[in-house]
Amino acid sequence: MFIQGIVMRGIYFKVILIGITIACTQESYAGKRQCQPYLDKLRNVQSQQKQGHSLKRGESLNKQESKARNIWWKCEQGHLKKTHLSNKQKKQKKSKVPKQQRVTKASLTQMSKVSLKPFQMTAPLVVKSRYQGKQLQAWLLYYRQPKKCSRPKTTKQFAFCVEDRRNQQLAFEKSDATVNIK
Repeated sequence: MFIQGIVMRGIYFKVILIGITIACTQESYAGKRQCQPYLDKLRNVQSQQKQGHSLKRGESLNKQESKARNIWWKCEQGHLKKTHLSNKQKKQKKSKVPKQQRVTKASLTQMSKVSLKPFQMTAPLVVKSRYQGKQLQAWLLYYRQPKKCSRPKTTKQFAFCVEDRRNQQLAFEKSDATVNIK
């Protein structure tokens, strides 16, 4: 009978031990699942850091990574406040009224002032070049566009082309005293 009591205590002990183990693993699994969005955010920022970027962008990514890591670690440790919401949760919490239905007094007054024809003009549209007549012909003979300016591929090339054209215009105006700038 004594041996039977010891065996029963051992079985009770094992059952209790198994129950506690199951309860603890479920809590930790729930914690991992709850912190998964924060871990995903951290991994996303870390993958962006591995790609090429400027110094300013690198500093920004370092700050984002540090913040994401702190939030994830607080979540893992159970110290994260429940009010910390992700961007998706914030967007879902906002009012559910579509933007089309949101009307304010200011937008109503603006709508009443706007014409129904956005490009309706009362004055004729006149496009003039800098030079007219003989001056224009002289300019067209004088100006030589560099080959790389026919289709600039970068903003640096485009800026060079604009500056080159401006410099040639200044030189043309100095050489031709008949040019009247309008």
